[in-house]
Amino acid sequence: MDFEGKIISREISQLLWEREKSVSTAESCTGGRIAEAIIAVPGASKYFKGGIISYINEVKENLLGVDHDLLEEKTAVCEEVAVAMVKGACKALNTDYAISATGVAGPTGGTKEIPVGTIWLACGTPDKVVTCKVEEDHGRDINLAIATNRAMQLFCEFLMSEEEA
Repeated sequence: MDFEGKIISREISQLLWEREKSVSTAESCTGGRIAEAIIAVPGASKYFKGGIISYINEVKENLLGVDHDLLEEKTAVCEEVAVAMVKGACKALNTDYAISATGVAGPTGGTKEIPVGTIWLACGTPDKVVTCKVEEDHGRDINLAIATNRAMQLFCEFLMSEEEA
């Protein structure tokens, strides 16, 4: 993890620790990297309950409650699925917050409509979710690193905006 990533992980840790809130993850293409970034900070067991790696639609449906028709109509790589994954992780793992990622990391799997490097990120609570779309292809490893860092930034910004509200 890079230096900036460690700083963001520590900020998230401090905010969750102080608020006595919990977080979980629902990851597809990132395969657990977001969870790994969260637990990089000692004491994460106080606020991180776990994660669901939902690499295939069956797991998104059965464990996260993502609607089958949504997956059929829009594919797994869309904003609505990322949002549903956040809500599903909060419910399945009984957490205050969740972070999700779904996309095409590459090097294959992309289409004209959803090219390699397209990754939807989301975070929030069962009632309020924010999203972000990553769209550039820098190769699989870099795509995953960018998505992980951006998901952590998005969650940190979400937590800080809640504090201001």
